[in-house]
Amino acid sequence: MKKNGPHVSKLRREGETADELLGRRVKIFQKEKGYRFSVDALLLAHFVRLKRGDLIVDLGTGSGVIAIIMAQREGCGKVVAVDIQEELVDMATRSVMLNDLQEKVNICHGDIRKIGTLFKPKSFDISIFNPPYRKLKSGRINPNNQKYIARHEIRGTLHDFLKASIYLLKKLGRVYIIYPATRMVGLLSSMRTAGMEPKRLRIVHSHSASRGEFVLVEGIKNGREELEVLPPLTVYSEDGQYTEAMDSVFRELSDFPKVSAE
Repeated sequence: MKKNGPHVSKLRREGETADELLGRRVKIFQKEKGYRFSVDALLLAHFVRLKRGDLIVDLGTGSGVIAIIMAQREGCGKVVAVDIQEELVDMATRSVMLNDLQEKVNICHGDIRKIGTLFKPKSFDISIFNPPYRKLKSGRINPNNQKYIARHEIRGTLHDFLKASIYLLKKLGRVYIIYPATRMVGLLSSMRTAGMEPKRLRIVHSHSASRGEFVLVEGIKNGREELEVLPPLTVYSEDGQYTEAMDSVFRELSDFPKVSAE
């Protein structure tokens, strides 16, 4: 990632970095010490299958990086992104301005547990989320409040995100999720319980010999039973560099692939 770009000096606040990624096509403000997106956000943005004109909601948007990437993919409709942390909403809004996407991306402050107060039902074609995945009493408590809220289930559980998605999605709408592989059984079970049938799944490994770290899942609201398990994705090669598969992810995101013809 590189820093600096158009309008940065006017939009950046003290204690923030202005990072460029994907061939400088995407510019994101982030806290120097606070919540910062990781490669899982890029993997999730790449995993999404678009159809022309799809209306997208990004739940728990954080820095807004997924919303901004999606908005620049060909054929994407409007993108609405929601986060409960006002400071992140302000920062993501300025990132939208930095990318000149004000007409396409709207960043909203809100609680996904009260989704009915924010949007009308059946308003979107796609819901995307990378939910907090650490239970309240598990793992080290991060002293940084932004990171703590983003990573621990204190202001929204997996169930809350699925419930919001079911409310927001049109008939046969799609949800895209990235979640720890160790909690995959719970994820798939919760999706079915919520009325979201898992349709595509891909496990992400750090190295070829390591256990699965994350699982990418696509679900369809009230879809029929049939799950496609894709080949695993390995992030790093033995020399610590990105694998060809990961380089392909970055290249495709940089080119903003065309929407599906389906």
